[in-house]
Amino acid sequence: MSHANAALTPRARLRLAKLVVEERWPPAIAARMFMVSPVTARKWAARYRAEGSAGMTDRSSRPHSMPTKTPPATVKQIVQLRWRRRLGPAQIAGALGMPVSTVHAVLTRCRINRLSRIDRVTGEPIRRYEHEKPGSMIHVDVTKFGNIPDGGGWRFTGKQQGDKNKAATAVRTGRTQKGHPNIGTAFLHTVIDDHSRVAYVEICHNEKADTAIAVLQRAVAWFADHGVTVERVLSDNGPAYRSNAWRDACAELGIQPKRTRPYRPQ
Repeated sequence: MSHANAALTPRARLRLAKLVVEERWPPAIAARMFMVSPVTARKWAARYRAEGSAGMTDRSSRPHSMPTKTPPATVKQIVQLRWRRRLGPAQIAGALGMPVSTVHAVLTRCRINRLSRIDRVTGEPIRRYEHEKPGSMIHVDVTKFGNIPDGGGWRFTGKQQGDKNKAATAVRTGRTQKGHPNIGTAFLHTVIDDHSRVAYVEICHNEKADTAIAVLQRAVAWFADHGVTVERVLSDNGPAYRSNAWRDACAELGIQPKRTRPYRPQ
């Protein structure tokens, strides 16, 4: 496929080259017919003589040699200073005695121009992974949110009306304690497929093992209805996921349970 700024498509180049080479048209007249310069017409004619129809395709614009390219040894020094000492482009340039723009270009090519892309512990670039098929691995976790009172919270309605809504909701749900309204917490049990990133979410009243197991069972059934067979489940080290009940439930479902390393949320 021709690039966006090309004046001629490969088919038009071939027609132009044949007019010059086979039909002996002057390059200037053939160029005028296709609204290009004579230099362009002579270029495609020369390629047609040398390579035939195969020479009409686009070629890479990358130069054959780059004398000013940063040497590999210098690139290695820049990368090491970035990984080991977390130095910025200006600091690395000062240490190596080279322009800041060159250092920044090297960091960008190596995809380490942002410290957020580097693992805090190892200093290596963060490698995102994705399992090969849906169901090969699912991730489970629990997120906590305060319940929203009937009619909206104070961020939406204002402090005065929000407090009234909160008090009314607490009375309706029977959560008022010593004059302090409490509308409780919602526990979002999330199940995400690693390959497709499709999420199954349930709002529950707690994060106990029985609740987590019930959510997992319903999530596995939901994925099965969509033609996906769950093989592994990855969780953090919460009490529900470290329990024997969770292990036994995974065994009954034919799923291999896995847990992340402690204190490694990334």
